[in-house]
Amino acid sequence: MKKNKILIIIVAVLAVAAVILIFQNRRNTLRKDRVEFAIDDTSSVTKIYMADMQGNDVLLQRESPSRWTLNDSMTARKDGVEMLLNTMSRLAVKAPVPRASYNTVIKRLAATSIKVEVYQQIYRINLFNSIRLFPHEKRTRTYYVGGATPDNQGSFMLKEGSDTPFVVYLPGLRGYISARYTAFASDWRDHTIFAKNPEEIRKIKLDFLQEPDQSFTVEKPSTNEVILTPAGSREPLDNFDTTRVIEFFNAFRNIRFEAAFENITARHKDSILQQPPVHRITVTDTAGKSRTITTYNRGNPNQQEEDIDGDLIPNDLDHFYALLPENNELVIVQYFVFYPITHPLDWFKKSSRQEEVSSQ
Repeated sequence: MKKNKILIIIVAVLAVAAVILIFQNRRNTLRKDRVEFAIDDTSSVTKIYMADMQGNDVLLQRESPSRWTLNDSMTARKDGVEMLLNTMSRLAVKAPVPRASYNTVIKRLAATSIKVEVYQQIYRINLFNSIRLFPHEKRTRTYYVGGATPDNQGSFMLKEGSDTPFVVYLPGLRGYISARYTAFASDWRDHTIFAKNPEEIRKIKLDFLQEPDQSFTVEKPSTNEVILTPAGSREPLDNFDTTRVIEFFNAFRNIRFEAAFENITARHKDSILQQPPVHRITVTDTAGKSRTITTYNRGNPNQQEEDIDGDLIPNDLDHFYALLPENNELVIVQYFVFYPITHPLDWFKKSSRQEEVSSQ
């Protein structure tokens, strides 16, 4: 009988302890769920959606481990997405918003915050991260990112479903994190036009549409062979400068546009495209894939600017337009950037002096 009483007491104590532990775990889990913003495994993130209170929104989607798309149609900036994922993985909560400033922070979050939704690939069965079965995409985070704290050392953030905003910061960063969350598509899109290493290029065709005699095609049938052919000719050029051809191929490593039009009217776009085009550049890679860019002059923003002869300069000397092939989008490019890939045929021809030196 005495043994039974002792056993009952032990069971009762264990039962109470179990209840306390379960309650504590639930309470901790709820507390953790309420304040947890950081993502441990950003490699599992498949999609990020952000929207502000002015109607702007962006959708970033992972296509491969290193490539993200923007709004289903454009390539997203790799460095920008990597910075955002790094930020999401390191978010830390400093403290709840003080009661004295609670109402002010809530009002600002309601008026100016950015809503963030994070989707990840998770597994219905995950045993110690070793046995993972039945993957599926799930929205794992939804929170609102507000402005900076008065000391600019953190940002106000609020999880969806919670009524407690927190001051969130990035350890090691002297500044606020809200600037890294933006719902403007222009902040996320990749500005790359050409990004090819010389060994990836098989052929380049450059048409000077207003100076046809300067047009040409340069191709590499093999690793150690280059053929430069003037437009309209079947005979390759013999006396061209191979060093300049190498420079030309190297120039296509990183060609980017300066800016895209946020809101261009159909009338404005048509007025640009009705002008005579200047260049047509077609790059074909070793896999046979081609990309063609067409350029157009841009009117001189300073309409009173004159040349040395006193004549008005009709076109912008620093910028012009380029038409991208994917969706017929016009962008603004710099002459400085495009100069190395728009050399005329004459630039590649050897001068008589060069021929004398090379023959010696």
